[in-house]
Amino acid sequence: MLNFLPPLVVGLIASLLLALNALFWVPILLIFALLKLIIPIKKMRLLIDPLLLRIAEAWIAGNSGWMRLTQRTRWDVQGIEGLNYRSWYLVNCNHQSWVDILVLQHLFNRRIPLLKFFLKQQLMWVPVMGLAWWALDFPFMRRHSEEFLKKHPEMRGKDQATTRQACEKFALIPTSVMNFLEGTRFTTAKHQRQKSPYKHLLKPKAGGLALALNAMGDKFQAILDVTIVYPDGAPQFWQFLKGRLQRVVVRVRALPVPQQLAQGDYAGDAAVREAYQQWVHQLWLDKDAQIETLLSASA
Repeated sequence: MLNFLPPLVVGLIASLLLALNALFWVPILLIFALLKLIIPIKKMRLLIDPLLLRIAEAWIAGNSGWMRLTQRTRWDVQGIEGLNYRSWYLVNCNHQSWVDILVLQHLFNRRIPLLKFFLKQQLMWVPVMGLAWWALDFPFMRRHSEEFLKKHPEMRGKDQATTRQACEKFALIPTSVMNFLEGTRFTTAKHQRQKSPYKHLLKPKAGGLALALNAMGDKFQAILDVTIVYPDGAPQFWQFLKGRLQRVVVRVRALPVPQQLAQGDYAGDAAVREAYQQWVHQLWLDKDAQIETLLSASA
């Protein structure tokens, strides 16, 4: 543990280890990803994809290593026992900070298949990481505004097509599809702007979840509903690197896949769309109440 050092020094060490870990593993990822690109046949994908996942898991394990070295975090985690590494999961979580991703990877690495995130198109150009996400088949979404779509109706449905194409790949080998239903990180300003009916959450968006369930509902063993609480406040990434993440509370519950919804037409059937929104609303009410309980217990 290096937490006895000044926070700035801890932050610099953590940043260096984070960067070195990425720079070591990303070139290895790219070698195999390029081979898969050069020989685009299903047999090659089935051979190389598991290797890419093992490399990514080793990368995540390296991140967990420097986290243990630089952090003095108290973890309160329930619900990750008995998960199946060789199955498919749809994972949903509230979203407050970039730290959420490291928390999720740290807890789920080698317990369930690698988490695959849907990313904004702009993140493709992030140095080093963009190449890694591309190599691991993370789908990139454009997420056009409604105003843009009115001017360019031909672009409507592009993200849905991207989601379906990604899910076709995910169905080949065990995968965990990660979905932040809020679509963005929680902030007080966003919460007020939305006039969210939930105390601790932004309004959820059911469309992405509906597409994933429609494309892969028969594959998913369960929906893993994850709730992350930071009793001392959601940390900024630099504060986390400086070793200032004191406590993390995580609760995971496995929910059955709602097959009656998964088989419905979210885009074309208003009744199905309403049923999805009601299901998600109840999920969010339960999560909001759980967050309130966990915060009160941690005070």
